[in-house]
Amino acid sequence: MNDPVLLGSVETSVNEGIATIVFAHPAHNSMPGAQLARLKEAIEAAGANPGIRVIILASGGDRTFCAGASFDELAALEDFPAAHRFFLGFAHVINAMRRCPKFILAKVQGKAIGGGVGLAAAADYCAATSRADVKLSELAVGIGPFVVGPAVARKVGQAAFQQLAIDAESFQSADWALQKGLYQEVLPDIAALDEHLLALARRLAASSPQAMRRLKEISWEDATHWDDLLYQRAAISGELVLTEPARTAIARFKGK
Repeated sequence: MNDPVLLGSVETSVNEGIATIVFAHPAHNSMPGAQLARLKEAIEAAGANPGIRVIILASGGDRTFCAGASFDELAALEDFPAAHRFFLGFAHVINAMRRCPKFILAKVQGKAIGGGVGLAAAADYCAATSRADVKLSELAVGIGPFVVGPAVARKVGQAAFQQLAIDAESFQSADWALQKGLYQEVLPDIAALDEHLLALARRLAASSPQAMRRLKEISWEDATHWDDLLYQRAAISGELVLTEPARTAIARFKGK
């Protein structure tokens, strides 16, 4: 039987035309491959549901939004096909968010690390608390933010992306993320964040679905090649994660 602790959870609730998709994992909302697959499916299902007008993407708990890839799973990768398949999990989620015909509003209640920054960047609108610092930690474990890079750079610009990618052991503040365009709003606490996102989601749920769909299509028109691009980027990560520097770094981080 699959262990739910290892797999994590993804749950969808719908109210007033608003779908709230919540992913959760006890290890700081990190993402095993099976959870990434279920998150992709949940986003696609919400996008196809005519009763849903807008989507809120959130994570469980009141601390970390998402710590990125599961270190347990990274450490267990033994060959390129498995490694490529794992990193394609993040690629598939980002592309599902891009292709979804509904606006996706991200609720970032705490720190976003690695793939968590990618999820925030792939949202159409992202609001956060003042505790939601960001870090792209991939280079510190011998890989690099190859899969999430296009989404992050699209939001913050190439220079800010390089700052995050190169300084892989430092957090940037939520205010920094706001100034760079990753976040659209920074609120003082989770209660204020929930109030803000619910009010926005209700306004969008009352708006024209056709107009919102066309607006989203236009805003993403520079990314229509991402199916191929992210497939290639996942291959780069899949190769690097099997190298000795990456194996050593992952074991060291896993042991902390």
